[in-house]
Amino acid sequence: MPYEAVVHEAALRMKVGGAAVARKQLRHLLDMSERDDITLRALTFDVGAYPGSGQSIYYAYGPVPQLDTVNIDQSHGLAFLDAEAQLHKYRTLFDRVKAVALEPAQTRDLIHTVIQSL
Repeated sequence: MPYEAVVHEAALRMKVGGAAVARKQLRHLLDMSERDDITLRALTFDVGAYPGSGQSIYYAYGPVPQLDTVNIDQSHGLAFLDAEAQLHKYRTLFDRVKAVALEPAQTRDLIHTVIQSL
């Protein structure tokens, strides 16, 4: 099953656990992003405001779209959405976010740059 992720540049630049831990985590992202079934894109600071900004969204999908589920991480806990209207909204949102994010090769370049700055 393919896996697609969009991560904000701010998350790539955080040094939780220190620079050595951050480098290891970023190298792991690079390794995973080279797999055929994983697509990683980054939203850069230059994008500014973007659709869905400030919200962690996990969209689990499969071969039967009616069984898809959206998981939203909110301050009061997780919310799971599975109504067709909600799924359509989040499919559209994810497409919009991907449209303003870097391409996978550019994302890997950004991660290399962040690693070098640590």
